[in-house]
Amino acid sequence: MSKLKKIIIGLVLLLILIPVGTYGYINFKLKDATVESTYTSKLEDVKGVTNILLLGTDGRKGETAFRTDSMIILTIDSNNKNIKLTSLARDTYVDIPGKGKGKLNTAYFWGKESLLFETIENEFGIGVDKFAIVDFNSLMDIIYVLDGVEVDVSQNEISQLNKYTKECYEISDNPKKGQLQLITNTGKQTLNGYQALAYTRIRYNDSAINRDERQREVIMAIVEKYKNTSLTKFPALIDSIIPYLTTNLNSNDILGLASDAISILSSKPLSEAMIQAEFPIIDGIHTKGGSYKNAGWVWLYDINSTVVLKDFIYNNILPKDNEYLLDTSNVQLNY
Repeated sequence: MSKLKKIIIGLVLLLILIPVGTYGYINFKLKDATVESTYTSKLEDVKGVTNILLLGTDGRKGETAFRTDSMIILTIDSNNKNIKLTSLARDTYVDIPGKGKGKLNTAYFWGKESLLFETIENEFGIGVDKFAIVDFNSLMDIIYVLDGVEVDVSQNEISQLNKYTKECYEISDNPKKGQLQLITNTGKQTLNGYQALAYTRIRYNDSAINRDERQREVIMAIVEKYKNTSLTKFPALIDSIIPYLTTNLNSNDILGLASDAISILSSKPLSEAMIQAEFPIIDGIHTKGGSYKNAGWVWLYDINSTVVLKDFIYNNILPKDNEYLLDTSNVQLNY
């Protein structure tokens, strides 16, 4: 299990699900998870928009330097009354300040969150200086508390899903895990903690981009399940997150963001309250995938297409509706 990738679910719950009434409990629990961060975004803040970088790493026990194999920008947009989940492809070819060109997921290896923040700002024009890292144990425990989440499993996912299900079952120490249960059916079904974790790890039957989509699908399923969860379960949810969390957000930050997010979630259906995207634009025009120089397999991307990402996060324009993508004359891949 040394290659098991950490994923980034727990902070979503802290920021958009935990009620304001649990503030005191969060404040008490969070003290050991909070770290200082000296980085301040060089980009001007956009009023009403807060970006938090959610990170999952490939770090192993005892290691001090590792890559971020999962990166999602969680945006609380009070201006447009929605919450955005934007995956950044780990193999995106970028210029890492002071280190040269390489994959986006190596920026954290060289300079932790500060260098990753700087790389994202320089490359994509997105201001971010808040982060959280949550590992895989938290995901399983959260889903056990929620008594499972509903996910739509396709036929081509079952083989890989069951492969990872066996591995995730072995590392789960939750008393609710019971006997090993493999997945035999396709379609929508309720996955338990180790099954849902296995689902987010599937990659080799399609791509890392599809894995990003599955991670966002599980996040959405958790939020949907939360809506019908008893208030009595919130202390258990918090307890399942905090031991695996590292963040530079304090309890006051979380309280303010949670208040905004709860207001958004209560104002409209989940499908409208939470929207998703991925960058770069994987369409064969604004990206080119393949081995390049000494960077290994990467996504070369159209440097002008960053307008699509910025419009999504700051102006609430869905990538599929962005006019830039209609005209291919300005495509300039970052060779």
